[in-house]
Amino acid sequence: MRHLVFAAVSSLALAACSMSGQDNETGEETTASADTGSDYGYDTYSDDNLADSMASDDQAMTRTSAQADGNSSNMGSADAIPDPEDRPIMQAQVVLDRIGFGPGVIDGKMGMSTENALMGFQEANDLDTTGELDEATKQALSEWERIPATRVVTIPENWGEVDYVSIPEDTAAKAKMERLGYTSLDEKLAERFHTTIDVLKQLNPNGRPAGMQGQGTASPTPSPTATATPTPTPTSSASGSGSVAQTAQAAPESFFRPGQRIRVPNIGGDRIEPGAIADRGWQRTLAALGVGSDQPEVDRIVVSKAGKTLKAYQGDKLVALFTVSSGSSQFPLPIGEWDIEGEAYNPTYSYDPEVLGDGEGETYQLPPGPNGPVGVVWIDLSKEHYGIHGTPDPETIGRAQSSGCVRLTNWDAARLAGMVSQSTRVIFEA
Repeated sequence: MRHLVFAAVSSLALAACSMSGQDNETGEETTASADTGSDYGYDTYSDDNLADSMASDDQAMTRTSAQADGNSSNMGSADAIPDPEDRPIMQAQVVLDRIGFGPGVIDGKMGMSTENALMGFQEANDLDTTGELDEATKQALSEWERIPATRVVTIPENWGEVDYVSIPEDTAAKAKMERLGYTSLDEKLAERFHTTIDVLKQLNPNGRPAGMQGQGTASPTPSPTATATPTPTPTSSASGSGSVAQTAQAAPESFFRPGQRIRVPNIGGDRIEPGAIADRGWQRTLAALGVGSDQPEVDRIVVSKAGKTLKAYQGDKLVALFTVSSGSSQFPLPIGEWDIEGEAYNPTYSYDPEVLGDGEGETYQLPPGPNGPVGVVWIDLSKEHYGIHGTPDPETIGRAQSSGCVRLTNWDAARLAGMVSQSTRVIFEA
């Protein structure tokens, strides 16, 4: 993987995405520099893998799956609770997500993002691009048939030390916050495994992993740490006209809790090689998103407005595909070829109503965080005011219009950031 912070991206004026590149804790400009020490701000999987403690272990998982086929009493330690359901669509989504064809939110259902991912996989493997999980596609995916759809993990205890705070709608109130972080442990957990809170609840009836003996006899205890109280922040309206008294509310209690064992989608590709990521804050972000440091280098990406996809190529070979939201009637996707000028990790966001097409009004600098307007990363383009970035609303990708820019889920945007460089061509098509 290439280190991709070419230069700190600062004070960019964007069509609907004004921001600047800053470290998500210090507020200092992000630069690529060597990082040493063992305190990464989270529990790592091992000395050789700096992903978090819930990282995938494919060797153990596939061994466990094979043993379960023959003798369930000989289960390995990776998942001592067999999944009682086959979940074929979720298993396909998990595999597609691992190999670079992002199905969007992993939910065990066919939908636009999963169909796009299947078409990308089919194109890359010279199959008919049906977007369906047909027999030819199932056969091509059988190489990964030992990868289970789900696995059981233990939520790290230090997740209880995080302050989860509801984020106000008002822009001025957001500007007074230190960070636009996760609003609950549940939300953090869902983004870590590329899914939704509802899916996690379905995989864990009454708070216990599906398949766990006696799973219907107990409910989880809400996490008491998920109710940190923020400082009240009186605000004005986002447009700058008038004012309202608004107080940021404490986050609701979480369904899940630190130390709890739960069943999750078995996403992989989350290994972080020691020394591969120079920026400590960005490494924490990758670990929180389940995104690994080993990504393919691509020399061309193609965004299709009609197809709602971003395709990444090595030469003529398609190596990745993600569903995107791109452009709007007010800020249409700028058809043509553009360059990548830099990246900003964990960016702040400059709210300027005039740039956004909302008329004159007060401007605000919003703090960084996964719930910021541009998510966890901004990939700056040579087309003024445009870029590629993440989002705080992964379920809207491909369904809601973008305000001019190209928007992906946070985990797909982070993965794409590891694939591109300033030599990567960017092509926007109708």
